[in-house]
Amino acid sequence: MAPAETFGRLERELGLLLRRSHAASGRLSRDLHPDIDPAAYELMALIAASPGVRASDLAAYIGVGRGTMSRQLAKLHATGLLARRPDPDDSRGQLLELTERGAERLAAAQEARRARLRAALSSWDQQEVDELAEHLSRLNRVLGTPDA
Repeated sequence: MAPAETFGRLERELGLLLRRSHAASGRLSRDLHPDIDPAAYELMALIAASPGVRASDLAAYIGVGRGTMSRQLAKLHATGLLARRPDPDDSRGQLLELTERGAERLAAAQEARRARLRAALSSWDQQEVDELAEHLSRLNRVLGTPDA
């Protein structure tokens, strides 16, 4: 396949994957709480992986503005899934972590999502799954750089 055709196919496949992922995230977010945005699942997973993270660091990592991040976090806080505490190093900042309820809901949603992935990839051998994870990780690292 010619390089232009290959990148065209890659663009289409990634687009479809992203649309399906967005739809799945919407369902998972509604399972977490009916009033939160589709992006909440990934946001909660990031907070769970880095308790005490600052909102500005999350916004920079994901690549969204502070206003967008603030609105999403406010919704999570209002639903009782997110706790905020003052940043001892910056009186204006807040450190974020999931509440016990938030952590429980996230764990249940993660298990459901992983079970779906296991079922979808059941015909793949472990090496193929490992390689897919590594390639996606590599792509995310490259796409996360400012020049990408």
